[in-house]
Amino acid sequence: MENKITLQKDGRTRESVLEELKQLHQQDTKWHEGRAFSLVYHESDEHTEFLKQVYTMYFHENGLNPGAFPSIRKYEAEVVSMAARLLGGSDRAAGTMTSGGSESIMMAIKTHRDWAFATKGIRNPEMIAPLTVHPAFDKAAHYFGVKLIKAGLDSGQRVDLEQVKSLIRPETILLVGSAPQYPHGVMDPIAALAALAHDHGIGMHVDACVGGFMLPFLKKLGVEVPPFDFSVEGVTSMSADLHKYGFAAKGASIVLYRDQELRRFQFFVSKDWPGGLFASPSVTGTRPAGSIAAAWATLSTLGEDGYLRIYRDLLETMKRYRAGVEKAGFRIVGDPVGTVLSYESPSVNIHVIADLMEKRGWFVDRQMNPDSIHLTITPANAPVVDRYCSDLAESAEYARTHPELGGEGMAAMYGMVAKLPDPTQIHQFLYHYMDQRYQT
Repeated sequence: MENKITLQKDGRTRESVLEELKQLHQQDTKWHEGRAFSLVYHESDEHTEFLKQVYTMYFHENGLNPGAFPSIRKYEAEVVSMAARLLGGSDRAAGTMTSGGSESIMMAIKTHRDWAFATKGIRNPEMIAPLTVHPAFDKAAHYFGVKLIKAGLDSGQRVDLEQVKSLIRPETILLVGSAPQYPHGVMDPIAALAALAHDHGIGMHVDACVGGFMLPFLKKLGVEVPPFDFSVEGVTSMSADLHKYGFAAKGASIVLYRDQELRRFQFFVSKDWPGGLFASPSVTGTRPAGSIAAAWATLSTLGEDGYLRIYRDLLETMKRYRAGVEKAGFRIVGDPVGTVLSYESPSVNIHVIADLMEKRGWFVDRQMNPDSIHLTITPANAPVVDRYCSDLAESAEYARTHPELGGEGMAAMYGMVAKLPDPTQIHQFLYHYMDQRYQT
């Protein structure tokens, strides 16, 4: 049976619960020690303590109703304005905050779906996105009844423009490009995609969940960043995560539109509920006010100079990781922009490397097509760059002399998945994995 835990008749003491929390927390990945390269975006202990103060100040407030909490309305409106300006938007640009990148992406797709139906009468909408696009687009397509067509990649892991052109049909409502895409940190050709979308009178969404609060500052530091934001004609919407490289508290993302007229299709309103008139900007009803306030506080305290300081240091850290990875005999996938990359091996099983690195205490993001290891560099990773690269070199040497490791651990599982002729078998495995997550 899955549900074996029942609610106790008598509650435990807070002290005993806190002690158990501390013990269980010790089993988690030591991200604070730089052992993880995704999931957590930690700028500094000082900044985190500040965010905790701000968040708890609004611990019980609800961002659903700005009439009750006008301060939250101010914070969200100003965050949206600052983000829109940062990303090339004009005075007409509009948006909302959401709980994360997935919700921002879902809202953009729902908005373009409803826009296409209202203005063109399209009842069976389709969108075209690269193979590397985040699975949140697959999820949104599934939820909102939009057919997602995946376009292949060129040799640099960018979406193939000619293939995109060939896939556009009368039912196409939206093209998608990433800035950068998560797996390899590579920028899709946003300007060319946007020109295609503009010529066909359809939407163009830029997924900048990773890069939205990174790329503008890298550009100011002299990094060559291809055009990707609202300064590009044809871009109609963008998603950008504040809780990633914006270094805000978890639960904070932005979805932006070129104008308010398009954003209108995102909103949900109801006039017939006995509980009164109802209006909601996004998927969630109740909205944690703490994450909205913390996002505003982050942008307000860091400012442009603060972000430039962070990214100046991150670029140097990334150079050191890249040099160490290449020195150990690995190859960078594609041409990454910024502080995200992946590396593959021309000589050893990369999943064996991942197994060996995990045994040394690193949390490893494994990838496929091509088989590679992913790195998202944050300030927490800076102090351990030499240790990581040393462990990587030693793991590579050990893997070269122990080829039998390919039949063990996670390396064996990834090898099996690659050979399965029926993709539904992989789906069944993943469903089983999800079921296991809820075993008590």
